[in-house]
Amino acid sequence: MELHRPGVSVYTVPTDAPEADGTLAWESTTVVIAEVTAGDATGTGWTYGPAAIGDFLSEQLAPLVEGRNALDIPAVHDAMCHSVRDTGRPGVAACAISALDIALWDLKARLLELPLVRLLGARRERVPVYGSGGFTTYHDTHMAAQLNGWVHGQHIPRVKIRIGEGWGREVTRDLHRVRAARHVIGEHAELYVDANGAYTRKQAVRVGHALAEYGVGWFEEPVSSDDLTGLRLVRDAVVSDVTAGAYGYDLPYFARLITAGAVDCLQVDATRCGGLTDFLHAAALAEAHGLEVSAHCAPHVHAAVAATIPNLRHIEWSHDHVRVEDMLFDGALDPTGGTVVPGVGLGHGLTLRTEDITQYRVG
Repeated sequence: MELHRPGVSVYTVPTDAPEADGTLAWESTTVVIAEVTAGDATGTGWTYGPAAIGDFLSEQLAPLVEGRNALDIPAVHDAMCHSVRDTGRPGVAACAISALDIALWDLKARLLELPLVRLLGARRERVPVYGSGGFTTYHDTHMAAQLNGWVHGQHIPRVKIRIGEGWGREVTRDLHRVRAARHVIGEHAELYVDANGAYTRKQAVRVGHALAEYGVGWFEEPVSSDDLTGLRLVRDAVVSDVTAGAYGYDLPYFARLITAGAVDCLQVDATRCGGLTDFLHAAALAEAHGLEVSAHCAPHVHAAVAATIPNLRHIEWSHDHVRVEDMLFDGALDPTGGTVVPGVGLGHGLTLRTEDITQYRVG
């Protein structure tokens, strides 16, 4: 069954409040959506990033996909990856490949009239999630309301906040916010932090020692995710699990991260790494080295594939992406109780609300 030329659309949604982490600030979230058709079925995939991803997808990848067999995802995936040799895969190209790959898996499941989780083959019915937000721009009351909603409202027993404000220049406030978060969620919920690579190596170690007082079990990107030696140094020195991998755009990056002994849990993002195809490859690579995987952001992309892998820890119920995906699609999942059940409809179970979201379309 031949693929038609993929369609591309771009949407930008303002945040509900100014947001920042340790190294970046933003006031909107841009989603690039790929739609690919074969027969009378259409598959939808997406990624998060600049609108230029859409241009690359339309100009470079769409002609390559057209006319290929919709069921032969490995062949289409290989062709896309091989085509960006001179362009360079990390960044825009990888995100474009990811969006199309996700759309292809959704399409294949719909052609076979199956939920995606059944096409892939489930290992579990429910997928654990953790609430993720707590941006450095939030005042204490705002952060408390968000955390309270997750832990005491929806009964999600694990949450994450951002620290490392101002490239690590506000450690006193970072620790104040960690202390405040622990007070809100109580002693039994798991507390995670994400520094987004803001700290220096020794600074991260000092902060990591302080985090132990508040029972922080997850220290994400304490230093740059490109500093594999630094991640290993921090990992060896602190009690919290050190995690990274969100900016992995290809398998060799994950291999380097793992062989460096840099992480306790590997983060993988299907909207960046090469779609569901390479998410599964990265998960297998982690399993071979005794590591669990946590899916980074884009929870509705990851729900089905997360249900299939043996070494899953959880998926990130990211405030921004949950809000955007709920606005753009019908079929959003419910995390009440700390887990989600992958969609029971065809494919990933989501349908783009094309007519209702025109005010957000920018491309």
